[in-house]
Amino acid sequence: MSKWLTRRNAIRGFVLAGVAALIAGGLLLAYMLLYVAPNLPSLEVITDYRPKIPLRIYTADNALIGEFGEEHRDFVPIKDIPEMMKKSVLAIEDKRFYDHNGIDWRRALGAARANLGGAMRQGGSTITMQVARNFFLTREKFYGRKLNEVMLAFKIEAALSKEQILELYMNQIYLGQRSFGFGAASQVYFGKSLKDLDIAEMAMLAGLPQNPARHNPAVNPKRAKQRQHVVLKSMRDLDYITEEQYQKALHETLHVSHRGQEFDTHAEYVAELARQVVYAQFKEDSYTKGISVYTTILKADQNAAYESVRRNVLNYDQRHGYRGPEAFITLPAGEEERDDAIEEALQRRPSSDRLIPAVVLDVGAKSVKVQNPSGEEITISGDGLRLAASALTDKAKDSVRLRPGAVIRIMQEKNGWSISQVPQVAAAFVSIDSVTGGYHAMVGGFDYNLQKFNHVTQAWRQPGSSIKPFVYSAALEKGFSPATLINDVPLDLTGAETGNEAWSPKNDDGKFDGPITMRTALAESKNVASVRILRSITVPYAHNYLGKFGFDLAKHPKNLTMALGTGSVTPAQLVGAYSVFANGGYTVEPYLIAKIVDGSGKIISEAKPRTTLPDDARVIDPRNAFVTDSMLRQVTRTGTGAAVARLGRPDLAGKTGTSSDAVDGWFAGYGGGIVAVSWMGYDDSKSLGGKEFGSSVALPIWIDYMKVALQGRPAQERQVPAGLTQVDGEWLYDEFMGDAARHTLDMDDTAPGAENVAPQPAGTTTPPPTN
Repeated sequence: MSKWLTRRNAIRGFVLAGVAALIAGGLLLAYMLLYVAPNLPSLEVITDYRPKIPLRIYTADNALIGEFGEEHRDFVPIKDIPEMMKKSVLAIEDKRFYDHNGIDWRRALGAARANLGGAMRQGGSTITMQVARNFFLTREKFYGRKLNEVMLAFKIEAALSKEQILELYMNQIYLGQRSFGFGAASQVYFGKSLKDLDIAEMAMLAGLPQNPARHNPAVNPKRAKQRQHVVLKSMRDLDYITEEQYQKALHETLHVSHRGQEFDTHAEYVAELARQVVYAQFKEDSYTKGISVYTTILKADQNAAYESVRRNVLNYDQRHGYRGPEAFITLPAGEEERDDAIEEALQRRPSSDRLIPAVVLDVGAKSVKVQNPSGEEITISGDGLRLAASALTDKAKDSVRLRPGAVIRIMQEKNGWSISQVPQVAAAFVSIDSVTGGYHAMVGGFDYNLQKFNHVTQAWRQPGSSIKPFVYSAALEKGFSPATLINDVPLDLTGAETGNEAWSPKNDDGKFDGPITMRTALAESKNVASVRILRSITVPYAHNYLGKFGFDLAKHPKNLTMALGTGSVTPAQLVGAYSVFANGGYTVEPYLIAKIVDGSGKIISEAKPRTTLPDDARVIDPRNAFVTDSMLRQVTRTGTGAAVARLGRPDLAGKTGTSSDAVDGWFAGYGGGIVAVSWMGYDDSKSLGGKEFGSSVALPIWIDYMKVALQGRPAQERQVPAGLTQVDGEWLYDEFMGDAARHTLDMDDTAPGAENVAPQPAGTTTPPPTN
């Protein structure tokens, strides 16, 4: 009897439990249908999916140089995603994706059993559920959210095809390193497009969605490899890959990029200028609509310019000695505490490209041991100590002497590590096409991450003697010729002539050569001869003449110091001005943006570069451009720019420039259809040094760039314009041939054929620049 009662009670219990379960299920179903379903969000955000694609900046030859936006994202249509990439994801994230209606009940029940303790350790989410979560829900694990997720999954499956759902997932999912979607992750981790990945690389990416931080191959390579092995095993078990493919991928050495979001070339100043142009038109939409900007920059030219600026700035900096450590820290006795102190100190000093911060651990008689940001201990000896040799002596000041705890910079060179330092001097370089005006290269400073100020476009500096060719060009219009004799003897100017104080201009070397030709005066950058020329052709005439070349006349003095470059120019302005001599007398408007394209590939705007020079762009006589060019070529053959001769080309021309007290060093020149300007100086306008000139600080930058930029460009020889006659090897305007006196400048500076009008000085006279 008791057994029968027990059995009956058990049956009744089961029945009651079943009824309760049915009631609970019914109530849950009613809740989901009557409350959850009506309150589900609209699917418009995914049915009309518009991913936030960042603004991207490219060179003219499609090298990525900048990206602006909170998310690294690259939308790839499902038809363009490799089949093996899709299989890699499905193998680890949702094996039965094509068989379920949004919920994989088998997987869900397995996850439920694993999570009965309430710890929520295992998930049973399908790809459809993950899409629902990523677009509409938070990531916290609670049951109310799960109900919404389930209902949204059903709704998504009813509205979209499987391929559409997979496309959303593979473009929206977060995969670490600020990358969203597999297209972006492929570039970030491997520097490749999805179509170029192999099976091992695809499996590595497929392992990221579960935990992008834990399985990040750039940060946690060991865990990432373990996760990749799980993906590969699943792919093999599902027959997505063969055993042979499995074994090959399992043992393949992957080359993961540790650079983060770096670009194809250093063109940060260019990218920022392009960003400003786009933002001015599209505001915040600039960073989310997938706009692409194609600049006129050429990758090879930009690389050459960047490396040349870096190398020559470092060369200058090391010529002027070691300034000592950047800081000093106390090194705790305990190893763990010491590592923490070093890490904290180095994090405050990010690397400047190859200039890596390090902390000195030990100093010996012939070696220095340091620790870098990776915790690696490096011993530096021999030539690696050359720069800091003075800091290793007992006589070194405390602020300079190397000792344990000193924070310094190190650099890896061909022969090993060496002690270096971050330069304090600034520099800039810019080049353009002499006909179109399109920028080929632009480097606005030594390191954009250390200083955002773009010296190419923003730095107004004294041009020094690089302004002289424009004064000499003006003189040609007044009857001078390269053969005109100028008396290079001391010149004393009264206060009445200068409009201020008495002034006696000096040549840089302190020497005077007596009567010299105008060609020689420019080649040797003779200051006194240049002032005599300006005094003869008159200041007002020459000042107005500068306007033909695009100079801002308000920034140039109306007095005789104008001949020596006491006004102000930017490198961008100067490169445009020299292009007039380079192209035969036409003005060009330098430009950076070739075209702007929206997210769908439609061209928003596009430049129309000219391939020929129109007559309405002519600003000086073709004869003037030809003759001035011949004198500028002399500068690079026998004059202050003679180092250019090592390039071995006959079509190179240019002019050095060193402003007063060697505050600015310049070289502006051209050849092969390229016009380029290099500059070096301190932002606080202190002297570069008594032995530094444009020829020593700026010209090497220009030469190193041109070695690369001129490759494949034939030398350009000019046709002689009509209206010129050659006399004793020099070209003269035909209309000035009749008066032989025109070929000699009288000792009282009255130019033959030029009006003897007294200068109209205005403003303050400053000490003359040199060279």
